[in-house]
Amino acid sequence: MKSMKIVEWLRQPETKRIKDLDDPATTQLHAEIIRKKPFLQKLYIDFYKQFAKTIPDSEKKFLVELGSGGGFIKEVIQNVVTSDILELPNVDKVFSVLDMPFGNESVDVFFMIDVLHHVTNPRVFFKEALRCLKAGGKVVMIEPANTLWSRFIYKNFHHEFFDPQAQWELPEGGPLSQGNGALPWIIFTRDRSIFEKEFPMLRIVSMRNHTPLRYLLSGGLTLRQLVPSFTYPAVKAVEYLLFPLNNLLGMFQTIELQKQ
Repeated sequence: MKSMKIVEWLRQPETKRIKDLDDPATTQLHAEIIRKKPFLQKLYIDFYKQFAKTIPDSEKKFLVELGSGGGFIKEVIQNVVTSDILELPNVDKVFSVLDMPFGNESVDVFFMIDVLHHVTNPRVFFKEALRCLKAGGKVVMIEPANTLWSRFIYKNFHHEFFDPQAQWELPEGGPLSQGNGALPWIIFTRDRSIFEKEFPMLRIVSMRNHTPLRYLLSGGLTLRQLVPSFTYPAVKAVEYLLFPLNNLLGMFQTIELQKQ
């Protein structure tokens, strides 16, 4: 796996690629894929910029990205502590989100991209987040949305499990190969009243569906980029025009929680 090139990895059967997701070398390969696909790289930059907009005076705050993987958030928000559950050369700390190495009320913000839907026990994570966050601190995450369009894509063309009828807890398995893309929708929409009852100190500040096209056209981490890189601004403009339909078409959602 260590010497495998991108093209060789993509040519493997999907079942083999899914199994390899728990290998740190795969995450390093993902980092290389992001760098070599300008369309996908620009999308990550826009996601990081979304994070930055939620945090005024971010340079004065203690910021942590959970599940940093093959990303590059420090190029947009320089003072973020990066982390992952896998041993990776580009992260500052290695730990599980269910047992975080931070003091009580020490963190201003946790950032997450496509992490929550891999967490085996979300209730334990929310308790840990509340312990670590300062009063007024936030969890800002970008996760799969559950819309008419996203359900069709995720259920038919994506390797990850997507079941809106499931419960919060995931079966035990690999940290990345195990997951349910519908989990954020389950917790914050379907079971919102349960979440608010169990975690009244962690208020849902906002939820917003977005990005119906860009990730698909980028090819993600497993397919070839489908459009020329120079079309990125045009596709982004089309998405802006589609904004009124994001609750039907959005493939991602940004969720912002705040400790009371």
